Amino acid sequence: MDKTQDTGSKDRKLKLPRLISDGMVLQRGTAVRIWGWAGAGENVTVEFIGKCYKTRTDEEGCWEIFLEDLKAGGPYDMEIKTSTAIMVRDVLVGEVWVCSGQSNMELPMERVKDQYPADMVNCDYPQIRQFNVALRCEFNTLHSDLAEGGWEAASPETISGFSAVGYFFARAIHEKYQVPVGFIKAAIGGSPIESWISGAALKPYPEVLERLLPYKDDNYVKKVLTGDEKATNSWYENLDKHDAGMTSGELPWYSDEVDTSGWEDMDLPARFENEGLEGLNGAVWFRKEIEVPENMLNKSARLWLGRIVDSDKTYVNGKFVGEITYQYPPRKYDIPADLLRKGKNTISVRVTSNNGNGEFISGKPYTLTAGGHTIDLTGQWKYRVGAVCGPLPEATFIQWQPTALYNGMLAPLTNYTVKGALWYQGEANTSRPSEYFSLMKTMIENWRQEWKQSNLPFIFVQLPNYGTADMLPSESQWAQLREAQLDSLQIPGTAMVVAIDLGEWNDMHPLRKKDVGERLALAARSEAYGEEIISSGPIFKDMKIKDNRITIEFFNTGSGLKAGNGKELKHFAIAGDDEIFKWAEARIEGNTVVVWNDSISMPKAVRYAWADNPEAANLMNEEGLPASPFRTDR
Repeated sequence: MDKTQDTGSKDRKLKLPRLISDGMVLQRGTAVRIWGWAGAGENVTVEFIGKCYKTRTDEEGCWEIFLEDLKAGGPYDMEIKTSTAIMVRDVLVGEVWVCSGQSNMELPMERVKDQYPADMVNCDYPQIRQFNVALRCEFNTLHSDLAEGGWEAASPETISGFSAVGYFFARAIHEKYQVPVGFIKAAIGGSPIESWISGAALKPYPEVLERLLPYKDDNYVKKVLTGDEKATNSWYENLDKHDAGMTSGELPWYSDEVDTSGWEDMDLPARFENEGLEGLNGAVWFRKEIEVPENMLNKSARLWLGRIVDSDKTYVNGKFVGEITYQYPPRKYDIPADLLRKGKNTISVRVTSNNGNGEFISGKPYTLTAGGHTIDLTGQWKYRVGAVCGPLPEATFIQWQPTALYNGMLAPLTNYTVKGALWYQGEANTSRPSEYFSLMKTMIENWRQEWKQSNLPFIFVQLPNYGTADMLPSESQWAQLREAQLDSLQIPGTAMVVAIDLGEWNDMHPLRKKDVGERLALAARSEAYGEEIISSGPIFKDMKIKDNRITIEFFNTGSGLKAGNGKELKHFAIAGDDEIFKWAEARIEGNTVVVWNDSISMPKAVRYAWADNPEAANLMNEEGLPASPFRTDR
């Protein structure tokens, strides 16, 4: 399938792709493609940094030239002329990376501003730039251009919209090499890996392409989208119509004066199913009275309500202060300085549970802060069910279907010369870990072919820890997917960032994105820029069995192995012929780890950090880079 081109009449005016626009960053040290469209048979001239490049459009009006020997620097202007002319201003030459994947790559600096307040302020980096690729899914056409988007420089005014991982990566590379860095963010929350692979590359996967077939019919797609929208709107309209908290004829339940004497009590945070509301779909209202001292008045305040499953509308003293429409973002609501009053204040939260798993997530902050003072909001709240209904009809999410994001978002990038690709994805594929390595290999080969860069560096993030920690060794699909990612290091030109210490058990979107970005930069310095540095934590190499002990050997031991926080090694498990794993003792001996359990006389296999959330895992090298989870019992 060929990319669609902006073809037209012979007298068509000069047109450039969105990526070739004011503020762009071009890749140094290699041939850089500049391309566009004009009338058929027109002469094209490109003037840049004192050189003039000439070509002629083909019969479809397409043209391209290659810039040579670009050195880092700028800003420069580029003039492109046919019968008309376009001036592209503020062009930099440096390093260019593609940042792709799902929500943890997409997650913006706005979400981590409380984690990194100084970085939000000290972010005036005119030589760090992001191009944000907007969501577009497509099933029948390989697009040659993007529908929208432009380059933005990092500044306090723009930083909120930058990918947090992308920004911290770019800043580390910029500060190391003192060159401009641009990154193209093409990432969509929830997207499985197959949505980022072309249809041609997916031919060896007939079962994947079979899922795609219905979406090749535009009428079917429209029907799905219309049906989903109608069903969702109907569900929420029905909920609002029957929610007694809004329609009972009494005061609305967020009102300051509402009587809660007949309401039930619930200690928050809590899961609804543990409080007699198992499987409830509908609206549940929560209220809490707090005493606000005078020293918190007339000051900007913030209400922290952790995370709520699934959505909420929140009120303070009867006034609406904010809402989040889905479960993942943290609830952080700014309270106007004049809204709090001395003495009794009320907080009201309308929670909508649409999948029967309503919850205030534990381990998150539930506080009201103002003027340096904090009121703890955990503990007893009043609650009352406003409405009960069936579950919200499941949406189709057409953007998650095979090829959809490749065709609409990735294909238009492949003419743009880049240094390499960063990839943070995998959560959406944890239910199918056995196929992930093959798909990963296919995608990397697919991208390298389309970019016409056979050695394109590809650096990816291994999934972090997530979920409730298990008390005993257990099976884990998350661990299996991490293993598939580890296997991907077999592919030449790849590097992996281990993030097993950077997750949060209660949040699929952990906040320590600076560590992720800086570890990606460390891996890039080694893999893409050829520095001889320790850029990875220990990776399993081999094992040797002697008596009742197994000795594990590693790659990437750096200056030596150590246990994080100076504690004894944790989260090693060992098994004998019965294949029943038990927690093991583990001791560092030189650059190896010796593992044993005195109850197993003839051990056969070892696992390390083999769990959704191996929260105690602490093996690393002296450089502070954690070891990848592994198992020896394939």
